[in-house]
Amino acid sequence: MDSTKKTAKTAGWLYLILAITGAYSIIFIPSKIIIPGDAVATANKLLANEFLFRTGIICDLISNTIFVFLVLVLYRLFKEVNINYAKLMVALVLVQIPVVFISEAFNITSLMLFKGEILKTFELSQRQDLAMLFLNINSYGTIAIGIFWGLWLLPFGLLVYKSGFIPRTFGYLLIIGGVAYIIESSVKMLLPHYGAFVSQFTFVFYTIGELSIVFWLLIKGAKIQSQNV
Repeated sequence: MDSTKKTAKTAGWLYLILAITGAYSIIFIPSKIIIPGDAVATANKLLANEFLFRTGIICDLISNTIFVFLVLVLYRLFKEVNINYAKLMVALVLVQIPVVFISEAFNITSLMLFKGEILKTFELSQRQDLAMLFLNINSYGTIAIGIFWGLWLLPFGLLVYKSGFIPRTFGYLLIIGGVAYIIESSVKMLLPHYGAFVSQFTFVFYTIGELSIVFWLLIKGAKIQSQNV
């Protein structure tokens, strides 16, 4: 049991780092750099904050690398609960990683276009429009990946529910959060004009679901650590 709780604490720290780096790269950076529908304004903002933009790329790569380690630690934690659910959880995470790295290649390409480092024979406006296209491809890729952010939480939630060493309430919250991710991404792709409205509600559900399990894992790990001293 001590080993299980130490593994849970490790998962909690990894999950916390994932949440921080992910929010920085997916939410904070776009809000500071990208002006939807305005390639010229976006170009000016990005070039004025190039280092900030690059930190977003690095953080996204770091967060997804951590995501791999997190799901492997969670697999170790839950494999005795249900091996099939644990394998499904791992698969639904690993399938996301290559897409993220490709999406970041689009971000790097857009930066090079804005700086005029490639396609130099193109007019400035053409390079800016093309760069904006790559940024939009990255954005839509993030929306598509959001479905998998929801899907992996479903077997994770079931494992928590069945575990016996984590309160079942957290399992329910994770499953609800997973469904919220799927709904949000689906609406953004099918009915984009309603995406922002729906996100106001879905954000609450998946944030509560994931943050609650993060802090539970951290607190339980900390308690075991203090008992062993």
